Amino acid sequence: MIKKIFYSLLFVACIGIQAGAQTLTPQQYVEKYKDLAVREMRRMGVPAAITLAQGLLETENGNSDLVKKSNNHFGIKCKSSWTADSVSHDDDAKGECFRSYKDAEASYRDHSNYLRGTERYASLFALDPADYKGWARGLRKAGYATNPKYPDILIKNIELYNLQQYSLQAVNDVPQTEKGKYQDDKETEPDKAPDATVNEPGNSAEGSTISYINGHKYINAKKGTSLLAIATNNDIDLSKLLSFNDLDEDGILKDDQIIFLQKKSKTGANDFYLVQQTEPLYDIAQKNGVQLKCLLEYNGFKQDAPVAAGTKVYLSPTAQTQQAVAVKNTLTVVKKESLVSPKTHTVQPKEGLYGIAKKYSVTIQQIRQWNNLSSDNLKIGQELIVAE
Repeated sequence: MIKKIFYSLLFVACIGIQAGAQTLTPQQYVEKYKDLAVREMRRMGVPAAITLAQGLLETENGNSDLVKKSNNHFGIKCKSSWTADSVSHDDDAKGECFRSYKDAEASYRDHSNYLRGTERYASLFALDPADYKGWARGLRKAGYATNPKYPDILIKNIELYNLQQYSLQAVNDVPQTEKGKYQDDKETEPDKAPDATVNEPGNSAEGSTISYINGHKYINAKKGTSLLAIATNNDIDLSKLLSFNDLDEDGILKDDQIIFLQKKSKTGANDFYLVQQTEPLYDIAQKNGVQLKCLLEYNGFKQDAPVAAGTKVYLSPTAQTQQAVAVKNTLTVVKKESLVSPKTHTVQPKEGLYGIAKKYSVTIQQIRQWNNLSSDNLKIGQELIVAE
């Protein structure tokens, strides 16, 4: 009898352990924390859909090691102003300091306070609280994350799990709070490497500061500085430093120059860069933190050469860019004297294919064909070919 009771208790204990170790699904995470997100939207104005989408991503649907040991749902690091509990966790570097909370509610409140009280996120609160796409892109632009796909991931989560319904529950109750009233974290440094320029102490031979472009570290190196010295002082292999900056060989800088200490992205923070005065494509790549070979590909350029003022240099492989490349490549095989620039139209706000086709006395199908459009969705500023 005693044995039976012992084994019964052991079985129940094992079942309890398995239940406690159960992995949450995205739907279970949303169901568990949706009320907190709605409450915070009413309290501070951060859209509930955005909060839940960030929580899903940052906690791996509530299953990450960090959230299990700290109740930190948004990956917020300590910073020097944080004096409460913390935990050590490996992220961009080993043993980084992350904020620790007594429960999920405290984490959700701190997340709202952090966004509302940090200056670089102030522009987000001028957006429509139902504009989840604007918020997702704004977070990335303000430096919340370095991953260029971060907005896409948030938007996908919101649409896949119908998170917008929770924002709509509180959209009419969003408060008008006083600027600076909730500054829990007074630092302007981002949790992760930012897109905007933020200075921090550097180790370059000239004592330069480390800043960020497109989420990647760089320094403003002075004319006459040795690339080897920069590599040595920043503990970077010289060959890697050259690769980061699209350079073929070591040497002394002939001019003041941006030098990246990390590999640049394949895409920029914006869709395009408008050239103000003639400048080398290499300088444009450095200014925007984009790999030179990618700019060559996106714009159909054959080599790194000066780009004329007024030129749009595309920073990502958009359909529009691909079409421009196709047109450019086609025109290059035609004799110079027979070249004719295609007639184009720049899409204005609230314009659709029907109105544009009617304006130029062509059919919608012709515009689709000339521009290789796969859908009727247009972007403001998009250039369309509107004639043979």
